[in-house]
Amino acid sequence: MSLSDCKYGSNTQTEHTYSLHSLPMAENYGKRPVRTLFNFRHTNVTENLDVKWVPLLSRTNLRSISKVKVVSFLMGLTMTFLIMASYILTWDKKGLLLTPLPCQLRPVVMPTSTAASEISSEKNLGDMKLLVKIIGSKLEYTPRKVPDEKDVVGTDSHLFSVIPRHFLPGIKSPCWYEEFSSELSTDLYRRNLFTLRSKSFKTVCDHLRTNFHQHLYHRGGKLFRLRCLPFFYIIGQPKCGTTDLFHRLLLHPEVKFNTMKEPHWWTRKRFGYIRFKDGFQENFPVEDYLDLFDLAAQNIQDGISGNSSGDHCTLITGEASASTMWDNQAWSYLHGDREETQPPFLAQDFIHTVQPGAKIIIMLRDPVERLYSDYLYFKMANKSAEDFHQKVLDSVQLFQSCLYERSLRSCVYNTSLSNAMPVRLNLGMYIIFLLDWLTVFDREQIFVLRLEDYAANLKETIKKVFDFLSVGPLSEQVEATLTKRPMSNTRRAADKNLGPMLPASRDLLREFHQPFNHKLASVLDNKAFLWSNN
Repeated sequence: MSLSDCKYGSNTQTEHTYSLHSLPMAENYGKRPVRTLFNFRHTNVTENLDVKWVPLLSRTNLRSISKVKVVSFLMGLTMTFLIMASYILTWDKKGLLLTPLPCQLRPVVMPTSTAASEISSEKNLGDMKLLVKIIGSKLEYTPRKVPDEKDVVGTDSHLFSVIPRHFLPGIKSPCWYEEFSSELSTDLYRRNLFTLRSKSFKTVCDHLRTNFHQHLYHRGGKLFRLRCLPFFYIIGQPKCGTTDLFHRLLLHPEVKFNTMKEPHWWTRKRFGYIRFKDGFQENFPVEDYLDLFDLAAQNIQDGISGNSSGDHCTLITGEASASTMWDNQAWSYLHGDREETQPPFLAQDFIHTVQPGAKIIIMLRDPVERLYSDYLYFKMANKSAEDFHQKVLDSVQLFQSCLYERSLRSCVYNTSLSNAMPVRLNLGMYIIFLLDWLTVFDREQIFVLRLEDYAANLKETIKKVFDFLSVGPLSEQVEATLTKRPMSNTRRAADKNLGPMLPASRDLLREFHQPFNHKLASVLDNKAFLWSNN
């Protein structure tokens, strides 16, 4: 059977293709029986070989049958035997190339006894090793071609008309003056779309509005407001401690955040999406995004004007959207008619174009533990270690099927595949995203840390982050407050009661992520990112 035959099945089956909306959605996976990881046998074999044995003929009946009929019967019986033998002999020789697509796989109930489960787990690991070899061979690929700056600018002319190409000298944060029209004073912040979805930010805006004019800069008979972009971005990954890091950094006197941790502007809201499953909502303009940093901008302006003590020119701000590192799904929704298998532009292309000196912080965690934590946090009902295991199997099979048709990088960014996988397996393939960020930002601009190190030695790790951001040392009092602060966004009590994942799940995921982790450790020159001791 050819590869194309395997991909689409036999001629008697309905043809399946992976379009944006045709892949099975995640909700459907909870209703499937538990099955083993791979099923190399073609799903139609049993049906095709449903042979009905003819009863033995008596001597009387045999005499009444002509020799031609007897010979025909024996030839037919021989051919049937040969066909059955050929199938049996070829089943185990086909290897991964004959693994059918997930939509063709016949569920196989996993054995319940301990001994049988161990045998099934060993077989799954054996099959996984073959898949890992394929992943390893595809990890060595040519870096993506970074789009020309003029093409990036051409996608959003308004964005690049609002943000200048150069920022104010002598100020650490990327800030500039924007002429302020008195006509806007009555509508200030009222139309900001972020205020409609964040009560805390609306409260801040109400405060900013009351003394807004006191922070304007007067020059040449005109009024100007100070606008600022984030000095740094905490870009990922989900369930890796970004929330806790965000709140601890906020305790440093030189760090002035917006009040919204995750605006998700670069990846979603500027395109008009809040949650992709809800469809297009409304484009959040860049002005609304810049409003998020007005509190910091006013503090910096006070320092410039001499209205406050302290060196406000050293104040910095940042944001911590955990989608920034990996989420580029908006392009597939906006340009679903295009033939590209990968996003033509990534979030980092835009951030680098407007702010080439930005500092990037990436918080990572053992991808095996990250996936289980992600599952527990985002799935609301019917959670269990067994359900997680089944969803891992389904997700690996979907990813395996994609690798037959596409490159590794294309599968990692594939929106249809991402929507179909019951668990977000692709988010743990950190090296693919990191390599793409390194195509536009220098290595010195990206600080990568592990959640495990952060949790084990908070004081030392947070100091490294402050050094990366070039902010001053903390006083003993602030340092004590920072280190004693309870951990944020920890696992819920009900989820803790579910216990850890099954050993079989952990073994499979460790094997699956091994090539990605090896590449990550090599690029970062740090064996800790192998997570081999966890």
